[in-house]
Amino acid sequence: MVRERKPLISGNWKMNHTHLDAIAVVQKLAYTLTPRDYERADVSVHPAFTALRSVQTMIDADSIPIGLGAQDVHPAESGAFTGEVSPVMLAKLNVRYVIVGHSERRELFGETDAFVNQKLLAVLKHEMTPILCVGETLAERESGATETKVVGQLEADFVGVSPAAAAKVVIAYEPIWAIGTGRTASPADAQAMCRAVRSWVAERYGAEVAGTVKVQYGGSVTPANIAELMAEADIDGALVGGASLDAERFAQIVRLGR
Repeated sequence: MVRERKPLISGNWKMNHTHLDAIAVVQKLAYTLTPRDYERADVSVHPAFTALRSVQTMIDADSIPIGLGAQDVHPAESGAFTGEVSPVMLAKLNVRYVIVGHSERRELFGETDAFVNQKLLAVLKHEMTPILCVGETLAERESGATETKVVGQLEADFVGVSPAAAAKVVIAYEPIWAIGTGRTASPADAQAMCRAVRSWVAERYGAEVAGTVKVQYGGSVTPANIAELMAEADIDGALVGGASLDAERFAQIVRLGR
């Protein structure tokens, strides 16, 4: 399959950067990236909730072509959910992308596929783009259960999602054993799983939707490995963790990942 989809390079800052740090990083990105960079790749940054308003104000005021993203969301629109943030709140901040089902949310906070599905539907309802994370543990990979795990997540997470809505979802394949460990799936392994993800979309929703959906790779992505990963036909971008915290390194990834 020839990749004709515009890549999406997303920076997940996790629990890093105060609102002042976030402003400084986005300012530096704005100075470093060129109009040609944005023509070749879409870019999003996902700061902590405390920095969203500061980054949104700067992006809007300076017309910076970077998509504002959130790292998580609660599916309810309002209610007695202490400490949570609703999709309505994010939409009012002009958030364009929302990460749902990240392995850290699943593994550390016990989020089930049913809950991830609720989040996915809520993000779509409020006309934002979900970045749905799927991936296997090292034990699952070594036992040959990688595709079974990922397909099982997709089956559960896409319940109730129409073909039109499915075409708007970004799917990030992130092998859990590669997140923050310095270990990266080989380009061939990453491509095999991203192709498996796209094949599942084709079986469920048809070839047209499968050709539209963007599939990112995530897991210790750096300037050193992004070009090889992006050379693969079914990898349409990257969900970048630690390397996105530094504006220069992240800009390198954007440029090399086109």
